[in-house]
Amino acid sequence: MKFKISRSNFFKTLTHLQGIVDKKNTLPILANILLEAKNNQLTLSSTDMDLSIVEKIKCNVMEDGATTINSQILYDIVRKIDENSEIEIISNNGKILTLRSNGSRFSLSCLPQTDYPIIEKDNVGTDIVINSKILFKLIDKTKFAISNEETRYFLNGLYFNINNENNVNIVTLVGTDGHRLAKFSHEIEGKVDQVTGVIIPKKTIYELSKLLSEINIDIKISVSSNKIVFLIENIIFISKLIDGSFPDYKRVIPSDNTNILNVNRDKLLSAVDRVSTVANEKSPVIKFKLLKDILNLNTINNDSSTASEDLETSYDGNEIEIGFNSKYIMDIVNNLEDNEISINLKDNTSPIIAQEKSNRNLVYVLMPMRV
Repeated sequence: MKFKISRSNFFKTLTHLQGIVDKKNTLPILANILLEAKNNQLTLSSTDMDLSIVEKIKCNVMEDGATTINSQILYDIVRKIDENSEIEIISNNGKILTLRSNGSRFSLSCLPQTDYPIIEKDNVGTDIVINSKILFKLIDKTKFAISNEETRYFLNGLYFNINNENNVNIVTLVGTDGHRLAKFSHEIEGKVDQVTGVIIPKKTIYELSKLLSEINIDIKISVSSNKIVFLIENIIFISKLIDGSFPDYKRVIPSDNTNILNVNRDKLLSAVDRVSTVANEKSPVIKFKLLKDILNLNTINNDSSTASEDLETSYDGNEIEIGFNSKYIMDIVNNLEDNEISINLKDNTSPIIAQEKSNRNLVYVLMPMRV
């Protein structure tokens, strides 16, 4: 194998693959990426057996061939090479890879291509075409609510489904950790088959988000009962799905929260940030006391330090005192964008809904904490 490639193109692709590699895996081959050079094209593959990525880039191939190389070492070397450089890579026997650029030369140990797991690229399922920016925003506004609790593995990802409602195709993503819930829906045009809800793992969501943030194109998604495939230009991104039942999120979203607080988003965010300075991990609760057109935020920590702040609001509902995890409130308010947002409440023990007027398809639900 022998080829020459621009450092900038090579490094960009290595960046895409780097997040997939499982550095803690006991199988040495899974710390490597697969390089295949043929027909003036370099195909790079990376997998952790649950998540895989295959990307093709143009290069000058003088001799066809394939080998696998440690992902971290190759990434670090290419990262440190001058951006406008050309890199030459040679591997005569698949055991040693030689990398040259400018005056630098590296000889790196390889593992044979035959040891690398086969990545199944084909998928038979429901196909959807969606704009990358739309999918990125759906993910970006919901991923923070994914649970990290491994015992409830079915919450360790985003729920994804497509329904046809009144001849309109609606794609919905939902994340929840049992304390908060984020739901975002969007209409998609064209003829689309319905997708019964599937759960896309957290690692997949975060790596996919990185890829989508760079582009603005239509991408193709293929979904089956156990796998989801994203076709993104010259990238094939494949992931297993979480085998589990996602909770019925519709039952969690309140329908009778009639006390409506309208408040300036930036002012609320700043006030919560200031008051939460006194809060800590052992006592993270901030109390919201709602009076007519006034919101009082206050907290007390284990050392009896206190903080309090009043905000002018638009509120004419019942007097309510309710407590929330300060971090959860800030996560939600940070992901809303309107100058004015609404928080709908029922009483001091029921979940609240936070929304913005410009986008009623984005819904955040938060459970209160005992005060």
